[in-house]
Amino acid sequence: GAPAAFGPPAPLPQTGWERLSELWRQDEQQQYPEETLNIAKSAFTAGLVGWLYGGLPAFISARKAFIESSRGEIFQNRADAVQSAHRAGVRSFIRYGWRWSWRVAAFTTVFNVVSTGLSAYRDKTTISNFAAAGAFTGALFRMHLGLQGLAGGIVFGTAFGVPAGGLLMAMCGLAGETLREKRSRERKELYEQRLAEWQSRLSMTEILGQTENNAQGRPEMERTTEL
Repeated sequence: GAPAAFGPPAPLPQTGWERLSELWRQDEQQQYPEETLNIAKSAFTAGLVGWLYGGLPAFISARKAFIESSRGEIFQNRADAVQSAHRAGVRSFIRYGWRWSWRVAAFTTVFNVVSTGLSAYRDKTTISNFAAAGAFTGALFRMHLGLQGLAGGIVFGTAFGVPAGGLLMAMCGLAGETLREKRSRERKELYEQRLAEWQSRLSMTEILGQTENNAQGRPEMERTTEL
């Protein structure tokens, strides 16, 4: 068969599943869509914020507790006492910072994956997408506590998803379009450009073929005239 480069461009995704699968597929430049990259960036940022949120109070509390509990101990010098208190704080910073970090990162990642997936599947960005994503994420993280925990997780997730989604949509409103609208527009423009290029190559091929046929026909006519 002919190489794919000489065929018509692939049509735009028409169904929700096609748009959803496109989120996890690399383009010609071996790059993932901007929405997918934003999920990874958000996960990293959330993990860092969670680590600071859980680690800094633990560091201060552990350092203070060490100082209060070691008043009767004897240290070699003041620097040794300061370093011991600092090491106690660092241990608590790492321990409790990690606990908060992975939880916040996981919650943010699940929320963003569900909300982005719903926006891609429905081909529009609405508050209901974020509310549903928040409810699902909250229920997922609280389901081990039984029905009461499940209900509480749904309420908490929805209460988190609605304002978070409203804030994101407000920021997109200032930019003039949402990421989904931007991606749809760019994808349509790229498709139209490739379609025009393919039609141009197709027309050129037809012209060259016609010219070649005419060139082959002239010798036949000349031989016929000589006879």
